[in-house]
Amino acid sequence: MVKFSKELEAQLIPEWKDAFVNYWQLKKHVKKVKLSRLANNNTSHKHQYSKTTSSSSSSCNPINHDYGLSIFDPVRSFFHRCIPLNYNAASNDPPPAAEILQVKLDSIHMEQEGEDRYDDDGDDESELVHHLYSEEDEVKLFFEKLDEELDKVNQFYKNKETEFLARGEMLNKQLQILLDLQQLIVDRRRRLNSGRASPASSGFLRSYSSGRTSDSETGSEFGERGGGETDDVISALEKNGINLVGAATRGKTKKGKPKTAMRIDIPATTPTRTITAVTSMLWEDLVNNPAADKQKEGGGGGGGEYINRKKLQCAEKMIRGAFVELYRGLGLLKTYSSLNMVAFVKILKKFDKVSSQQSSTTYLKAVKRSHFISSDKVVKLMDEVESSFTKHFAKDDRKKAMKFLRPRQQKDSHMVTFFVGLFTGSFVTLFAVYAILAHISGMFSPGTEADYVETVYPVFSMFALLSLHLFMYGCNLFLWKATRINYNFIFEFQAATALKYRDAFLICTCMMTAVVSAMVLHLILVSHGFSPSQVDAIPGILLLIFIGLLVCPLNILYRPTRYCFLRVIRNIVCSPLYKVLMVDFFMADQLTSQIPLLRHMESTACYFLAGSFKTHEYQTCKSGKLYREIAYVISFAPYYWRAMQCARRWFDECDANHLANLGKYVSAMVAAGARLTYARQETRLWLIIVLVTSLVATMYQLYWDFVKDWGLFDSKSRNLWLRDELVLKKKGFYYVAITLNFVLRVAWLETVLQFKVGLFESRLLEFSLASLEVIRRGHWNYYRLENEHLNNVGKFRAVKTVPLPFRETDSDG
Repeated sequence: MVKFSKELEAQLIPEWKDAFVNYWQLKKHVKKVKLSRLANNNTSHKHQYSKTTSSSSSSCNPINHDYGLSIFDPVRSFFHRCIPLNYNAASNDPPPAAEILQVKLDSIHMEQEGEDRYDDDGDDESELVHHLYSEEDEVKLFFEKLDEELDKVNQFYKNKETEFLARGEMLNKQLQILLDLQQLIVDRRRRLNSGRASPASSGFLRSYSSGRTSDSETGSEFGERGGGETDDVISALEKNGINLVGAATRGKTKKGKPKTAMRIDIPATTPTRTITAVTSMLWEDLVNNPAADKQKEGGGGGGGEYINRKKLQCAEKMIRGAFVELYRGLGLLKTYSSLNMVAFVKILKKFDKVSSQQSSTTYLKAVKRSHFISSDKVVKLMDEVESSFTKHFAKDDRKKAMKFLRPRQQKDSHMVTFFVGLFTGSFVTLFAVYAILAHISGMFSPGTEADYVETVYPVFSMFALLSLHLFMYGCNLFLWKATRINYNFIFEFQAATALKYRDAFLICTCMMTAVVSAMVLHLILVSHGFSPSQVDAIPGILLLIFIGLLVCPLNILYRPTRYCFLRVIRNIVCSPLYKVLMVDFFMADQLTSQIPLLRHMESTACYFLAGSFKTHEYQTCKSGKLYREIAYVISFAPYYWRAMQCARRWFDECDANHLANLGKYVSAMVAAGARLTYARQETRLWLIIVLVTSLVATMYQLYWDFVKDWGLFDSKSRNLWLRDELVLKKKGFYYVAITLNFVLRVAWLETVLQFKVGLFESRLLEFSLASLEVIRRGHWNYYRLENEHLNNVGKFRAVKTVPLPFRETDSDG
């Protein structure tokens, strides 16, 4: 049977953890009540103690059976006979209270084996003894604490209920505006097709203007530049008293105030929308200048905006997403209510058991009458959301609607675990075979190592680095899950299709097994007399197979994950045109640690596209000027993409921290360029430049890692140089993480030291350093997401806020 404390810990909403009833603290108060009751019982039996101590040493000390018999009673009886208590046997005074309680604490420990422990946090029982009061005082303190917890739960529930009800009301208004606009366009098109041009009914206006003013002239404005048939739609809107953004004149109400305006705000999440938003902003700045205002006053036409079907489709998608998030939030609030109710019931039952009374029955009735239990607004709103979503977004198909509102959780499969173990064993076996064959064939001997290292090595090492990164990501997924970090919510992954740590390990082991198999096949063919020009196509074939699997349109081999990866890479490459999400800049940070992999991709592409795998002239690529210039581009690209993401976030959020973060990646870009140049021009001047730029970039990166990304180095924290809130219980892990991150951040020193080793050893050293950077990034990932999770917990942010399309503007437009 699973203890309720463990069950509660597993089921509670991580972001609302502090808002739940403090079940563990209440258990400590129950334990204090029990200890106080034991102390009172011992005091009342002082004559019995005196009689017992004056008897012979062979007599048994009486054992209190107030809580039933125990199988450990004979053991306690033996110790009572053989180990006398340290007090004066001739005296009639009872033993000291501390000694009595210590004996009772030992008994409690023995009696509680196999039962719930009251002190889950491992606090010292001596502290409980030290702060022990009378039984009446402890009971009073327990109920006072219970009142505090009940008030906390009720207040949080009321706040969230009010928030979600307001969301629901706003969503209903947004939905009504959308439906009226869609109906208006459909009606207008029908009339245009039939040759009639009568205006739309005025009922459209009433759906969203009510409540804004008492005048029926309150209007709304919508827009996107268009042409053709939308002109007639705009005319129909104007005839119904609806003003247009950018119109030459604006109507006024009967009181002389400008009419209320409303426009469609579609977030600039795509390049087209981003370019449109920027040009619109520039256009507004242009038309809002004094000269343009004078032209408007003189009767000049203004640039009107229009609505179209595509923009309404975007608005519909936004409203649909908002309904899904609202429903999810209501479900979480319902779970919050039920878990807290069970916690109160459990703790009151424990109190009844300890105090041997039923005084909690009345209190339990009060709990059931509390707002978080008695209120039915959440349930009603959930029913309304289900009904509206089914009707307007699922065409009255409830089963389809529930797929959006209640997506199924992906279940763990033992088959996946089995295949992980199978491929891991295969990989280890094949790697051992490869090492033996390489030694027998003399592949790394001075005569053949250059050809092998320069041709086959880049392809295989590229797959090895990618597999290592996948392995580290699988470790991250495992640790995030183990420590209850809600990575699916942070990354906005779909729970039904999100990759789990077993799946990540399976992909990793499959890839490495295939790669090592290709390496073994390559060595076998070479050892049997096949020329390198005949077998060096094997790495290229393997690369094409993996690319084909990555873009495969069939719904196999984790297609949602593959397409999500491609979509994120597209967003990164096209920065800053796409709106930056958490998963986008998180993945871009991963790319900054995979510059060696990108360099290997460059050499591999050149090797196969230039036909060098046939002629086996691997110097063809490296001697080319274009190849050397592209090396700079590849070294800069990940930092450039990340810098552009920071610029986009600053543009969207107007937060100066993003500009400071941009400076970090610019400094890293300069340092990478300096090291690349020094590798080709080993002069004293470039050595000084490398030292200065790399030192500045490293200090910048370390500060951002520890302070901004991890939230550490807080001098005012109750945990020395850490944060106030830590997910891991042992603080030593954080100090080790700081040290490890520092050491791996200065791995660039190898570029300056430049160890004089052979070709194979130099490539092996490069691969080892690249692997260490991947490990450092995987290690960084955990603490980065931990800090993000704690920020969400601090703000009780368990449901994302979806922007709504229809926004009211002020009288100035």
